[in-house]
Amino acid sequence: MRVSRKAIAAIALTGSTLAGGAIGATVFAAGPSGAATTTPTASSSTSTAPAASNSTGTFKSNEDPAHEAGESAAREAQENAGQVPTVP
Repeated sequence: MRVSRKAIAAIALTGSTLAGGAIGATVFAAGPSGAATTTPTASSSTSTAPAASNSTGTFKSNEDPAHEAGESAAREAQENAGQVPTVP
């Protein structure tokens, strides 16, 4: 049987694509060595729960006089409105 050059090239291209996909999937798959984790170790010290924070998560402006001296009126207005400043 006589196989044409185009058929050989097509078979080679398909084979290399499949092999490359398999190698890529193996290399980039999430396996046991995929994540950089450490094994937790037991500690002899006692641990306590973190203290509760009184922060409500809202913006609090810096009212220091030295800071206020270099502030623009637009920025001060945003701070006074309780907004995170977006102007310099």
